[in-house]
Amino acid sequence: MTPQDIQTLLDENFAPWIKALKIEVLETTPDATTFRMPLGDHIARVGGIVCGQALASLADTAMVLAAIAKAGELKLYATTNLDTQFLRPGAGDAVLCRATVVRAGKALVFTHAEMTEQESGKPIATATATLYAP
Repeated sequence: MTPQDIQTLLDENFAPWIKALKIEVLETTPDATTFRMPLGDHIARVGGIVCGQALASLADTAMVLAAIAKAGELKLYATTNLDTQFLRPGAGDAVLCRATVVRAGKALVFTHAEMTEQESGKPIATATATLYAP
């Protein structure tokens, strides 16, 4: 699937509050998908840093879309487990998120995401998720 294919799936199938995060698909391969989420007042907490809820939502969305890219077709994955580790405050213009599929079974898909500041490349957060494909 191309980055435009994944962007279209995001734009047409995800909730309005996820679309409000303004996530962009930068690159996709069967092994990894990279996203960009611009930072701004709409996802900032006190102190001007990105809020954890936005980072967790970015990671979850990215991992689901990475699983779809690996499958090569739209599957309606449900997140059964999401674990996010916040490493440092995120600031700057944008967050990059690289999502990978660690293992894809018949019903469960295990995924990982790394989020970094776009400008500095410093890690902000990591996440893992288990997805269920009905």
